[in-house]
Amino acid sequence: MLRAAAATLLASAAAGCATRAPQAGDELLSGRLQVGVEATTAQPGRSLTAAFELRGDAERGELQLATPLGMVLASARWAPGSAALSTAGGGTTNYDDLDALARDALGESLPLRALPDWLRGRPWPGAPSQPTQPPRDPGFEQLGWSVSLARFAEGWVLAKRETTPAVTVRAKLDRDT
Repeated sequence: MLRAAAATLLASAAAGCATRAPQAGDELLSGRLQVGVEATTAQPGRSLTAAFELRGDAERGELQLATPLGMVLASARWAPGSAALSTAGGGTTNYDDLDALARDALGESLPLRALPDWLRGRPWPGAPSQPTQPPRDPGFEQLGWSVSLARFAEGWVLAKRETTPAVTVRAKLDRDT
């Protein structure tokens, strides 16, 4: 259960020997993340909310998920050719890439490589994107997802995938004031 919940958050992204830890200069993004997966006839809906810390980009990085009280639920690290998911229970599972991590833990592929760019308010450069068309709010469409930046100045990013099962990822970034 914890494993599936952690992978859900890694939507809406791994600690192997081949991965490089993020460097000290990597920008830290932190905040709260909520992921909801719509119920289908084959599976019930799922939802999880957690605090997160993210360092890195699509190529290499680390994402840590924690409870509001700071207990680490899961940690993911990735580098070219490898990804690993470590859970609070102490187990670590290695994968060839972030897509494989998401498919195994969640049962479907999520654009985890794009998440660091999306949280920074920009399309991932690894796939085509297009701006959303007026009168829709500011943002872009990429990889079958609609990413809204309507409240980005306030620290909010909203990503939605409408295909079954529909998935919604809401992030509230911590901002220096």
